[in-house]
Amino acid sequence: MKTMPLLLAAMLVSIAPALSQSLPIYKDSTQPIEKRVADLLSRMTPEEKFFQLFMIPGEIPAGQEDRYRSGLFGFQVSAAARKGAAGAQMLDYGVKDDAVTLRTKINGLQRYFVGKSRLGIPIIAFDEALHGVVRGGATTYPAAIALAASWDTALMGRVALAITAEARLRGIRQILSPVINIAADPRWGRVEETYGEDPLLTSAMAVAFVSAFEKNGIVTTPKHFIANVGDGGKDSYPIYYNERLLDEVYFPPFIACFQQGGSRSVMTAYNAVDGTPASQNEWLLTKKLKGEWGFKGFVISDANAVGGANVLHFTSPDVPTSEQQAVNAGMDVAFQTSFDHARLFIPHFLDGGIDRGRIDDAVSRVLRAKFELGLFEHPYVTEEDVRVWGDTSGHRALARQAARESIVLMKNEGKVLPLRPSVRKIAVIGADAAEARLGGYSGPGNHKVSILDGIRERAGRQVAVSYSPGCGRREREWTVVPGENLFTAAGASTHGLNAEYFANLTLGGAPAVKRVDANINFQWTLGMPDSSVGHDFYSARWTGVVRAPRMGRYRLGLDGDDGYRLWVDDRLVVDKWVKQSYHTQLAATALDPGREYAIRVDFNEPVGNAHLKLVWAADTSRVDARMDSAVAAVAKADVAIVVAGITEGEFQDRASLALPGRQEELIRRVAATGKPVVVLLVGGSAITMTNWIDKVPGVLDVWYPGEEGGHAVADILFGDSDPGGRLPITFPISEAQLPWVYNHTPTGRGDDYNNLSGLPLFPFGYGLSYTHFNYDGLSLDKTVMGVSDSAVLHCRVTNAGDREGDEVVQLYLKETVASVARPVIALKGWQRVHLRRGESAEVRFVVGPAVLASLNKGLQRMVEPGQYQLLVGASSRDLRLKGLLEVR
Repeated sequence: MKTMPLLLAAMLVSIAPALSQSLPIYKDSTQPIEKRVADLLSRMTPEEKFFQLFMIPGEIPAGQEDRYRSGLFGFQVSAAARKGAAGAQMLDYGVKDDAVTLRTKINGLQRYFVGKSRLGIPIIAFDEALHGVVRGGATTYPAAIALAASWDTALMGRVALAITAEARLRGIRQILSPVINIAADPRWGRVEETYGEDPLLTSAMAVAFVSAFEKNGIVTTPKHFIANVGDGGKDSYPIYYNERLLDEVYFPPFIACFQQGGSRSVMTAYNAVDGTPASQNEWLLTKKLKGEWGFKGFVISDANAVGGANVLHFTSPDVPTSEQQAVNAGMDVAFQTSFDHARLFIPHFLDGGIDRGRIDDAVSRVLRAKFELGLFEHPYVTEEDVRVWGDTSGHRALARQAARESIVLMKNEGKVLPLRPSVRKIAVIGADAAEARLGGYSGPGNHKVSILDGIRERAGRQVAVSYSPGCGRREREWTVVPGENLFTAAGASTHGLNAEYFANLTLGGAPAVKRVDANINFQWTLGMPDSSVGHDFYSARWTGVVRAPRMGRYRLGLDGDDGYRLWVDDRLVVDKWVKQSYHTQLAATALDPGREYAIRVDFNEPVGNAHLKLVWAADTSRVDARMDSAVAAVAKADVAIVVAGITEGEFQDRASLALPGRQEELIRRVAATGKPVVVLLVGGSAITMTNWIDKVPGVLDVWYPGEEGGHAVADILFGDSDPGGRLPITFPISEAQLPWVYNHTPTGRGDDYNNLSGLPLFPFGYGLSYTHFNYDGLSLDKTVMGVSDSAVLHCRVTNAGDREGDEVVQLYLKETVASVARPVIALKGWQRVHLRRGESAEVRFVVGPAVLASLNKGLQRMVEPGQYQLLVGASSRDLRLKGLLEVR
C-alpha cells in the first residue's frame, strides 16, 4: 500500500506529455506566448477576431448570453452608459459596487467566456483609476494635478501601488489611466486630470504611476494620444502642431510610459491631428507609435471616438468606413458604449474591407496581453488574490499624506498661517468647505472628510468654528425648467411638452417626428433630435403649459444658440429667430405662483451643433441673505477661512479663470470686515485673482484633496505639517496672457502688453513654506566635458527658519547658443527635501546626455557643443544659483 502513491505519481509523469499534446497549443502554458498567440489566432473566425477588438461598459443582459458566444475584449463592469450634456453616451463612474460584489460579477463573466464561448478566451475587466479606482469602497486620493504638485515620485509610486491593490482585489486588469496630456492652457477643463505643463515632470509622475500597475499585472492606458486640447483651451479641438513641437513637448510622456514604465496600451484622442482624426491617423499610430517607437501593446480608441470621423470630423461617409479607416491606420480596439454598436463596426471585418494582416496584428496584440496577464491560466479572482491584495488598512493614511504634500501655500503675509494659538473663533465660509468634492473621474469615496469637518475636528472644544455657505459656485441665476413643471396641455397630468420636428427650417408641412419631450434641455453636438431630420436644416416646435412653483416669482426665457422664439399666453416675449450667436434672454413677464401659462417655443438649426434650454430665473434675495449671514459670522470671528472653488471637467472648459458666481464679491466683502482672511482654493487648474488677492493675507491651493482632504487641510492650517507642494502649472494674471507656459521659446520682441505684464501671477514651480531656505555652495566636478560625458552638480540647501519644513530644489537648463531656438528655461531635475530647523542637505544632480540633449535642425536628438547655464532655485523664476558647463 505504501507504494501506491509512488506508482500513481509515476503514471501521471508518464502520461503528462500525452496530456500536453492533447491540449491546443494556446491552452498549453508551457509553450512560448508568441506560439500560443499564433495558434489561437489560426483557430479564430473573422467574427471572433472582431470581438477581441471590441470593448464596452456593462454586463451580459439576462437572456442575451448567446450574443456573446464569439467572445469580447472585455467589460467595464456595471459602468452603465448614460446620456451626457452633449447628447453623447457617457460612462457613469458613480457606481456603488464594493470589492466583493464587483469581483463576483467579474468572476461570473469570466466563467461564461472561458466555459461557454467557442474558444474560451477570457475577457479583460477594465476601469478608470486616475486617482483611485472609481468604485464604491475604493480609496480616493487627491486629483492627478495635486499628486503632481507634490513633486514626489516616490509618493506617487506608493499611491499607484495602493490603487493597484484595490484594482486587483476587484478583478480589474486594465485601467484607462493616466492622463498625460500637457496642460499648456489652464482654460481646458481637464487640467485636473493631468500632471501639469512640463514634459519632464509629467513623464516622471507618469512612469512612477504606470510602473506600479504594470509590474503587478494590470495594463495601463496612457491617454489621450495626442494633445487632447487645442486653441482656446478647448477640449478635443483640432491641432496642427509641427513634428518638432510634438517630439519635444507632447510625445515624451508617452514614450516614457512605454519604454520606462512598460505601459501595454494607449488611448487615442477625440481631436484631429493635422486634419486626420487621431483614431484614424496612420502617421501617428503606425509610423510613430508602432514603427519608430516599437510599441508592442494595443491601441484603444476613446469612448465612441472611432465614429467621430463620420459625425464630427466628416472625414468618413459612415461608421463602418470609420472603423475600416481606424484599423487600417493602426487603431486596434474600438471602445464603444453599447454592444449594439457592434453591427455598425463589424461589416468590413467580414467583407474584406479591412486588411487581413492588419486585423491579425491587432488581435495578436490583444491576445498577447491576455496571455501575459495569465488570464488563460488564472481567469478568476481567488481567495489567494484576496489574501495578497486585501490589506488596504494603510490607504486612508496614505491619502492624507498625499493630500498634505500636494497643498501649495501661495501667499502668507504677516504669517497669518499657521493659525496662531490665540485664535479662538474661526468662521468657515463657502459651499466647498462642506461639499468635500473629489474632482473628475472619482468614485464616491469612503467616509469623505470635508474641509469644514477637518477644521472642526482639529480645533476641538477650545476653538469655536462657525459655518456659512455664502453664495456657492453657480454662475447663472437661471436654471432649466424641470419636467415636473411642464405639461402637455392645460389641466393635463402628463408631464413634458408636445414636440414636433420638421425636416426644414420653416416649420412647414407635416412634422417628420411627433413626440413628448420631458423638457427643453438639448445640446446636440454628437447627436441629433432624430435621424429623420438629421444634424442640420431642421426646425422644431414645442407646445404645452408651465405651472409656476408655489414659492417665489420667476421669469421665463431661453438659453442657446440663436434661432428661437418664445410665446407666453400667445404673446411673443423672446425673439432671436435670426441666427447670429449664443444668448440667454429672459421674458419680462413674471410668473405668478400656482398659475398655468400656455407656452410655445420655435427653433431652427441650419448648421448643426445645436444648444437650446427653456429656463427660468429665481429671486436672488436668498443668495443675498446667505452672503449677509457669512459676512456677519466673520465679524464675530478671529479669522475667516473662505473656501472657494471652480467648476471644470471633461467638456467643461472655462472661458474665464476667475472664481465663478459671486465668490469674488464674497471674498471682498469678508476682507472688508478687517479680520484676517485665508482663502482656500478648491479645483484642478489655474485661477485668476486680480480682483481680490491684494485684500487677503493668505491663500492656499488645496486642489481636490481626496477623501481625507479635510484632515490634510487642517494639518496645514494648524501647522501640524509644512505646506511643501509646488505648482505644476503656471497661474496667469489674466486670460489675455494665454496660452502661457514657463518653458516657451524666445519671442521676436518681448512678453509684455502695453497694459499688462507678460509675467504670470504665480510661476511654474512656485510654492511657499512656513520656514525659509538658503541656497549656496554650487559646484561642478567638471566645467568642461565631451558630448557623451556627465558632470555632477552639487549645492547646499539650509533650513534657515524656526521650524522644520519641505523644500523642492529645482534644476533648470538654459542653452547659451543652439542651432535652433530652445526654451528660455527648462526643468531638468528636482529633489524634495525635508529639513529640520537649522539643518542642511547636500543636493546632487547628474548632468549628462539625458539632461543636455535636444533636437537639432534635422530632428535628431543630440548634445550640441556649446555653453550651458545650470540654474538651481525654488521655482522657475526664483533662481538662486548658477553654474556654467562647457561641452566640446
